[in-house]
Amino acid sequence: MDPIFAIGDIHGQRAEMERVLGLIARDPEAGAPVVFLGDYVDRGPDSRGVLQVLIDGQAAGRPWIALAGNHDIYFRDFLDPEGLSWADARRWLSDSVGGKDTLASYGVATHGRPLADIRADARAAVPQAHRSFLAGLPLLHETAAQIFVHAGVRPDVPVAEQEPDDLVHIRAAFLDDRRDHGRFVVHGHTSAEGPVHRGNRANLDGGAGRGAPLCAALILNRDVFLLREGGRTPLI
Repeated sequence: MDPIFAIGDIHGQRAEMERVLGLIARDPEAGAPVVFLGDYVDRGPDSRGVLQVLIDGQAAGRPWIALAGNHDIYFRDFLDPEGLSWADARRWLSDSVGGKDTLASYGVATHGRPLADIRADARAAVPQAHRSFLAGLPLLHETAAQIFVHAGVRPDVPVAEQEPDDLVHIRAAFLDDRRDHGRFVVHGHTSAEGPVHRGNRANLDGGAGRGAPLCAALILNRDVFLLREGGRTPLI
């Protein structure tokens, strides 16, 4: 029953991130670890600011665990000359994925420019501290009672044998499976569903990437309490 907090997909919404961190700071369990479930960048206006808050918080010794989301990996690989293919790089910059918003937060213009120039400018503009942070993000965090992960886990596959791609991309095979996974799984990634509690898992992606409020929750074993300005609300 050790308390632990979790924060869903942030997607560049720094103001929302600071709001829910304030809710955690005012909770009676403040000081317990906080797990960020990935997707810090894309779509929102301040991806750079979100990454800086995470970097500064960890440097200050706060008990923050920041996991990798698929959008964070897209950004990391876009900056790698041997990372994303040209087609995938173009897709990342699209309105639907939101990479152009991430680059805008670093002062990199994208409209009507050759992709090679955009990538070169991005590599020059993104601080090495941010690139190192993205490169070091773990794919999951385990406790005795829970598994924290961005997208989910492949059912019936031991944690140590999970495919990295599943941990950041899986949907139907995980979301539709109501069996117990041995431990309670806390995840994000699927904003169309969250926040919900399905008994064997909880999805904390409430759609901040689409302008909805960011979700933060206190997890006690398999009980989930969303944090609101008026206090905790059980997620049933």
